[in-house]
Amino acid sequence: MAGRIPQSFIDELLNRTDIVEVIESRVPLKKAGREYKACCPFHGEKTPSFTVSQVKQFYHCFGCGEHGTAITFLMDYEHMEFVEAIEELARRAGLEVPREAGVEPHAPSTLPHYALLERVSEYYQAQVREHPQASRAVAYLKNRGLSGDVATRFHIGFAPPGWENLAAALGADNKEQQLLLELGLTISRDDGNGAYDRFRDRIQFPIHDRRGRTIGFGGRVLDDSTPKYLNSPESPVFHKGKELYGLFEARKAVRHLERILVVEGYMDVVALAQFDINYTVATLGTATTHEHLEQLFRAVPEVVFCFDGDRAGREAAWRALVNTLPVLRDGREARFLFLPDGEDPDSLVRKIGREAFEKSIETATHLSDFFFERLASQLDISSIDGRARLVTLAKPLLSSLPDSMFRQLMVERLAELAHTSTARIDDRLDTAQDGRSPEPSPMVTAKPRAAQRSGHKSPVRQAIELLLYQPSLAAEITLPAHISQCSQPGVPLLIEIIELIKKQPELNTAALLEHWRENEEGRYLTRLACWAPPVDDLELAADLQGNINEIERQHIENRIDYLDSEQKLRALSSAEKQEYGALLLQSHAARQR
Repeated sequence: MAGRIPQSFIDELLNRTDIVEVIESRVPLKKAGREYKACCPFHGEKTPSFTVSQVKQFYHCFGCGEHGTAITFLMDYEHMEFVEAIEELARRAGLEVPREAGVEPHAPSTLPHYALLERVSEYYQAQVREHPQASRAVAYLKNRGLSGDVATRFHIGFAPPGWENLAAALGADNKEQQLLLELGLTISRDDGNGAYDRFRDRIQFPIHDRRGRTIGFGGRVLDDSTPKYLNSPESPVFHKGKELYGLFEARKAVRHLERILVVEGYMDVVALAQFDINYTVATLGTATTHEHLEQLFRAVPEVVFCFDGDRAGREAAWRALVNTLPVLRDGREARFLFLPDGEDPDSLVRKIGREAFEKSIETATHLSDFFFERLASQLDISSIDGRARLVTLAKPLLSSLPDSMFRQLMVERLAELAHTSTARIDDRLDTAQDGRSPEPSPMVTAKPRAAQRSGHKSPVRQAIELLLYQPSLAAEITLPAHISQCSQPGVPLLIEIIELIKKQPELNTAALLEHWRENEEGRYLTRLACWAPPVDDLELAADLQGNINEIERQHIENRIDYLDSEQKLRALSSAEKQEYGALLLQSHAARQR
């Protein structure tokens, strides 16, 4: 049905949904104080660290970091799309999902694309068995040591020689021929007279999304011709910067994945599966992106990157490290496995066997070790100059790490190597690579002048955490008249949250978070929703008001400091003098609270 699902319906649905019932129907939960606990369904563990809050309608795993609402749980655990998760919760609640009249969907339907891709995949698989030249493809696969079972598991096929096989074999009408062009399976001729097959005389590796739908193909030649590998181009359903070959198969083969090995090619994934190493994925001709990493760490707590041990391999590994830093938080780990010269995962596993290969994975280099070894290898850190340069090189990289224990330990290690204090390093991390203050995330601000209950957390962050823990607190606070003028990062988001709750006081935490699902702020809010106060903390409303007052006080003091510095350089205007006097009075009043 066309049209968007109204946000008001999602709010109502989450108010009617009990996340405990949704999760308990799939994962056994046990009551533990005011929450429920279980062994995490997203990573293997023996001691329960997966908690479900009935009050917040929110789950969080302290082991792997997974968290979210009932909608998020269905999307991650059952591999549903957003709309499917909404429909499942609506079915449980006995509700019909409405659609906004006259509102078109975000994009045209892609169902015909998926259906056609599945038919193409079946066609390629059939050619391995039926085509007159199929023996060449079968011989190639056997020479690579692949069994029929593994080839079937990965739906490996064969694109036969010839220029116009696909449309003819499918009996494609005009509409389907247009879809073949949109999917990049055929290419328009230069003269505009028809189209020809993109994949010809190649082993075909279907690429699946996390729901198992075919979204594209990778083709490998049977000889030494070029290009050796050819991937589907970008299409309405395939975006190579977001997809990983083998991830669906890995999650299907191993219910509780503990680690994922990232390799470079399709054959490496399939060859390792032949040796029962079923936790391998490959990027699709691109460097590992932020989207790739988020997918990987949502599936497992540990990612191991596999690269050649030569200079090019180590350069590629360094790029992967830099891209990984912003998504690392406590509970997530990255390692690097460097292969011997002349070896790839396929050849090495055949040479040394599964047990030795997996041992090399388990002893792969930790990201922290590779980070400091790489930087130190470029410098003479026995000298003061070299140690100062080490801090300069490490500073922008460590600044990209989320606030976590891992970041603090990295800072401590850098301080140890540089023969300085962690405090000096922390101060320098606040400065970007070019010497200016970096653009802070909406959730991270400078340490407030007055000590707060949560120590280093900014008053903006503390206020948002309190509202996410207990949204009804918004009704008990008073916003200062000039808070919208405050320049601290996150203040506009804080105001937006408060105004939304005041308008819809029935919203619970889960419903609140869903308002920001499609926005960048949503990632930060879901992280902050994991916070909970001590059991005996009964002064939440006072804490919230105190943080909001502190935000205003900081704004006043910052503005006073600015005008103080300006009047040393020039004469203030009459309006600025009037503002300066008013701010001094406000500052005095704020200190009396």
